[in-house]
Amino acid sequence: MTGAVAAVDLGATSGRVIVGRVGPDTLETTTVARFPNTPVFVGDGLHWDILGLYGAALSGLRDALRQDAGILSIGIDSWAVDYGLLRDGRLIGTPFHYRDARTARGVEAVHARLPHADLYARNGLQFLPFNTLYQFAAEPASWLAFADTALLIPDLLACWLTGQARAEVTNASTTGLLSWAAQAWDDELIAALGVPRAILPPLIAPGERVGALRPRVAETIGGAPVVTAVGSHDTASAVVAVPMQADAAAYISCGTWGLVGVEVDRPVLTAEALAAGFTNEGGVDARVRLLHNVMGLWVLSETVRGWEREDGVAIDLAEVLSAAAAVPASAVPVFDVDDPRFLPSEETAGSMSARIAAWCAEHDVDAPRTRAETARAIVESLAQAFADAAREAGRLGGVDVGTIHLVGGGALNALLCQRTADRAGLPVLAGPVEATALGNVLVQARAGGVVSGSLEALRDLVARTHPPRRYDPRA
Repeated sequence: MTGAVAAVDLGATSGRVIVGRVGPDTLETTTVARFPNTPVFVGDGLHWDILGLYGAALSGLRDALRQDAGILSIGIDSWAVDYGLLRDGRLIGTPFHYRDARTARGVEAVHARLPHADLYARNGLQFLPFNTLYQFAAEPASWLAFADTALLIPDLLACWLTGQARAEVTNASTTGLLSWAAQAWDDELIAALGVPRAILPPLIAPGERVGALRPRVAETIGGAPVVTAVGSHDTASAVVAVPMQADAAAYISCGTWGLVGVEVDRPVLTAEALAAGFTNEGGVDARVRLLHNVMGLWVLSETVRGWEREDGVAIDLAEVLSAAAAVPASAVPVFDVDDPRFLPSEETAGSMSARIAAWCAEHDVDAPRTRAETARAIVESLAQAFADAAREAGRLGGVDVGTIHLVGGGALNALLCQRTADRAGLPVLAGPVEATALGNVLVQARAGGVVSGSLEALRDLVARTHPPRRYDPRA
């Protein structure tokens, strides 16, 4: 027996609608729609085009149901932390982009009330200036008071589909307002930060039913599958589909961000984890993702976009990486990809190549001179950051890491995979590329009774149907 589900997978630069077909020995995905996710600058800052994304998702779901009228359910995942405010079901403004500069004043306001160490003891989150609690602090108080609901991006789309306002727990764990001790919204912290408690909706776990489609939505897409909560934080879905033995491996979910960590049963809230910049985020089946956020392929893609603006023509990334592979690793610097200067977009902070050169000048090392050297320096720096974070994740989480699994778009970057293996001194198993969509699909399929079992059983299905590529470390 096999069954079909639809996954809406929204990334920071593009979105997709994917049909997944799942059975005891089957795990297949077909992308039926792909659309850009381009942020928009308006007078008050950088925003997501959320209505455009929703419209594209509806169009993709319509295409999916035309291809397979038997689709059982819909699951939605996206990036974390960003949200929409609503009043009586109506969106107030448009959601801000986490790279907008307004978050800086939110950090100052929150830390004036509670230092990060105190927050960490409650929410276990690595300091990132765009976490939701800092964004709430950057909102005008009148806006928060006027709103009656705040929904993270996948919850917002699910609400528009069903009329049900829920907060899926893996993504809610990235807000900074969830208590690990209580496994619930931290009412004391919420009150201390001046966030209206009423705007935070009831929590829902992956695999639970969000609701039926609104009649108008069902008419629009030509069918009436239910909406099922999945690991709506895209990394939570990706980790479901990492074909690993969790007690002996680290994972890297590599796309715009590089999320490097291990899976553990309970949060690690130690002073060491705090100092090392590790975060504790919710996973499917109440697992904990102990991980470090590395800047990821954003640094490379933003660099290439800068070159495209200079040249006025598109640049083939494969050609860039081929040229980079010909540059000796010893000829380029390794820089700190997690330096905050690399977080903003080029529109707000200037050329990424110039930022890399500035870092090198400040640290008295020779900057890359050519584009090939720049690309090689980025790969080497990412590989070192990944290797360091994987090693530290294992130490902090008590996991004897013998293998690193690298999933997501970065699994296609053979140079990055090999250099991560070399620098870590551990084999890297690359793939699946579509880990996020696969994890989304698997949770829906299990909820619908198409497959059953633990996360380990789901990962075994991934391993049998999507065997990874192995990169052994070289001397």
